[in-house]
Amino acid sequence: MSPALRVLVADDERPARAFLVAMLRGCEDVEVVGEASGGAEAVALIEAVRPDLALLDLQMPEVDGLSVVRLVRKPHLPLVAFVTAYDEYAVRAFELNAIDYLLKPVDPARLRRTLERAHDRLERADERSGDEERLRKAAVYAGSGTAEYLRRIPVRDREDIVIVAVDQLASIVADGELLHLTTIGGARYTVNYRLKDLEARLDPACFVRLSRSALVNLDVLDRVSPMPGGTYLVTLRNRQQLPVSRQRARLLRERLLRL
Repeated sequence: MSPALRVLVADDERPARAFLVAMLRGCEDVEVVGEASGGAEAVALIEAVRPDLALLDLQMPEVDGLSVVRLVRKPHLPLVAFVTAYDEYAVRAFELNAIDYLLKPVDPARLRRTLERAHDRLERADERSGDEERLRKAAVYAGSGTAEYLRRIPVRDREDIVIVAVDQLASIVADGELLHLTTIGGARYTVNYRLKDLEARLDPACFVRLSRSALVNLDVLDRVSPMPGGTYLVTLRNRQQLPVSRQRARLLRERLLRL
């Protein structure tokens, strides 16, 4: 007999979470190892208890199910199944990357199939190479297609998760696969995200690209200094300075430097 499947449940709605946990506890082959009432708590619990499977609500506030996948440190990311009240494109995008998704209210027979998939995936652990990275990339892909612009970005700060307000961002600078976020107050955070994917989720009326590796918040732009070769150096209110590429200099002139 296979060992019990260690499952964690994350849902900000207490009745929905209690309903799902009760069903899981009725399964002889399942051990519920954690309950989280939000995404930040889910990240901490996943890294602490190392479940085999995390059932994550997609629509949690501040830190949603997609952000949990992105924020959990790579060695600790378990198998993931998403739980949602809406059968939307973001869920379908995960069919090949998460082991499953469940629609609320969760049907016991449907949950049983999800658990069986998790057991099967764990038994084929040698075939899971690359699963975690594909899941992370899918989280970025699904999030970048949302119709609403981002207002907050959850980021890791050692053991904590900081919620950074987008309107407090001064700049976003890419460094390989990492993005460095600098706030108006000078605080600096790093996230694992592609610049073009994050750019797609930000309001283009507020953020403009200065080069292949930098975005800036127009509301904190303080000074534009001409440089040799027809380029510019911009200075932000937090005294950060960023160069403008030649290609982007023309767009900057047309957008900002004309009355």
